[in-house]
Amino acid sequence: MISLLVGSSLALLFAFAGTPLFIRLLVRRGYGQFVRDDGPTSHHTKRGTPTMGGAVIVASVVAAYFLTHLASSAINPGSPGPTASGLLVLFLLVGMGLVGFIDDYTKISKQRSLGLNATAKIVLQTAVGVAFAIMALQFPNRNGLTPASTEISFVRDTGLDLAFAGTTIGAILFVIWANLIATATTNGVNLTDGLDGLAAGASVLVFGAYFLIGIWQWNQSCYGPDAGNRCYEVRDPMDLALLAGALAGALIGFLWWNTSPAKIFMGDTGSLALGGAIAAFAVLSRTQILLVILAGLFVLITLSVIIQVGYFKISGGKRVFKMAPLQHHFELKGWAEVTVVVRFWIIAGLCVAAALGIFYAEWVVGQ
Repeated sequence: MISLLVGSSLALLFAFAGTPLFIRLLVRRGYGQFVRDDGPTSHHTKRGTPTMGGAVIVASVVAAYFLTHLASSAINPGSPGPTASGLLVLFLLVGMGLVGFIDDYTKISKQRSLGLNATAKIVLQTAVGVAFAIMALQFPNRNGLTPASTEISFVRDTGLDLAFAGTTIGAILFVIWANLIATATTNGVNLTDGLDGLAAGASVLVFGAYFLIGIWQWNQSCYGPDAGNRCYEVRDPMDLALLAGALAGALIGFLWWNTSPAKIFMGDTGSLALGGAIAAFAVLSRTQILLVILAGLFVLITLSVIIQVGYFKISGGKRVFKMAPLQHHFELKGWAEVTVVVRFWIIAGLCVAAALGIFYAEWVVGQ
């Protein structure tokens, strides 16, 4: 348990201290944000603000994770090192972050607000997602448990197995399913990242929830000495909790500088990385469908874009919202940016509370 506090604290300190140093580097190189011309006019003042701050978040989490394991091994040589599940979360975090970095760098190098085209971004995201999904079905531990299973999960595996038609077809269906989760989550966080601190603050709440879920799953593991009839078959729940705490800590450190008025933006480097990590937690902690509630704010904002685009095409140019994503609609209605951010954080918190309530209630009812 001490390692969880160490990992979270290290990530927070690294991000808090590293972000201003990264800001100075970006300013010297002239790596500033380009703002959409069709966005709210109030955002034009943000042009030139350093971006790609997500690199600090990713670096802080990776460093905190390995240093925590290194310290644990030094103090207790028998302690387990990095696990397959932990490394898979880092793979999707870093992999999606690299896709975002390429997108951010394209914007900066070409001096425009649009980076990679949609096709290129989807191809790169899919490549990372496929590699993650394939590896997640490998690396069984001594109990024969792999980081992911081919079953669709809610708060645990439901018994609805994608491998019903055979091992090969089941694996292919799982890869498609895992990619759908990863693509939806990365794009959801990316769409939410439009106001100072909005995506970072909402993500802290989601990772905080996975921190608690990981601890609970470890405490109620099917492979522990006191396994009950509602235990959880999750391969490395404590390591997942460590990473969730590190991500929450790094985001808090980054949020100090990202809150309004932001001195740095996370960019696609950050939003895609965070979305990838959230998707990895949903798959590896067996909470895939629960993610829809847990990440309810991201879902709501994504739906606003789908509704806006769909209605615009069907109606021949009419709009449901003044602007999509949803946070910009309320800006154009006259809400101050900070007001929108705090109220959306409240919505994110309510979604997280509801998801945790469902997670715990399912365990209680089954006793």
